[in-house]
Amino acid sequence: MIYSIKNYEGVLVLGKFNLAIFGATGLVGQKMRTILEERNLPIENIYFFASKNSAGKIINFQSKNYTIEELSEENLKDKNIDYALCALESPLAKEFLPMATKYGITVIDNSSAFRMNDEIPLIVPEINPQESSKGNGIIASPNCSTIQSVVALYPIYKKYGIKRIVYTTYQAVSGSGINGIEDLYRGIWAGENNFYPHQIAYNVLPHIDDFLDDGYTKEEVKMIDETKKIFNDESLKITATAVRVPILNSHAVSINVETKKPFDLEEVFNDFRNEPGIVLYDDVKNNIYPMPTITTGEDEVYVGRIRRDNSVENGLNLFSVADNTRKGAALNTIQILEYLIKK
Repeated sequence: MIYSIKNYEGVLVLGKFNLAIFGATGLVGQKMRTILEERNLPIENIYFFASKNSAGKIINFQSKNYTIEELSEENLKDKNIDYALCALESPLAKEFLPMATKYGITVIDNSSAFRMNDEIPLIVPEINPQESSKGNGIIASPNCSTIQSVVALYPIYKKYGIKRIVYTTYQAVSGSGINGIEDLYRGIWAGENNFYPHQIAYNVLPHIDDFLDDGYTKEEVKMIDETKKIFNDESLKITATAVRVPILNSHAVSINVETKKPFDLEEVFNDFRNEPGIVLYDDVKNNIYPMPTITTGEDEVYVGRIRRDNSVENGLNLFSVADNTRKGAALNTIQILEYLIKK
């Protein structure tokens, strides 16, 4: 049987391949399985790998039961796997991904393990898919808050140029995985926090990932460094403040931009209307603006609250919201996979 799919560009693709998911039982791994079922990729055989504790459990995919295997070199070899989607934590990704490439597997990695490695491409399919061919068997997918920010910024960047970016994030607890979600639920019922350093329920924490010596967090530095790498532009001046907020899903980012060229605000609106992967959601007279409640479960990045920043020349404000476990993680890796299949 010949299978067909349409990738994010709507291009018809033919062919079959063998696929694996590393970390199939985690929050992002589960989301990968869901999206793969929705998009009907031409998968010949699929394999699910997780930790020793999960090995032997049964999961269902496309109405068929599969046994989870322990991720190990012995279990990887001789399966003729073409591609793998990785939802492992960084230390495990560093251990297993180079091993996987020895067996001819191209791995698309959602962890932070290889993102800033100069020899490994960092890919957002709406922006730089052509770079994916440059990896040595490993392709990195960016941080969730970075993905939705650069997608929102790309039409501005390519038309007007950008001098400076100020990010302020409002990030859901699902960005921390199951531990973050459980802390929020516990806090709602007056329980003690087990994961975050402070109560997250009815609170906001200006603290995501570890603090560095200069006072920034690793999350903030990720956004800064990854944006420069994706745009291939070290001249960008960027600062960031990352904040955890007490909602389950979908990150929001307030973005302040100073462009190199003057812009007409109505043209900016048109740029967003015509950009793949973006939903322009901006009609403030009717209280229409991006919110987590409308973006959860959606593929696109929603952009709104677009307005001039009159405090600087060529200043622009916008508000970006996207499903962080979907577009910010699982879907971006699958869109990369679709591009590779097409090529």
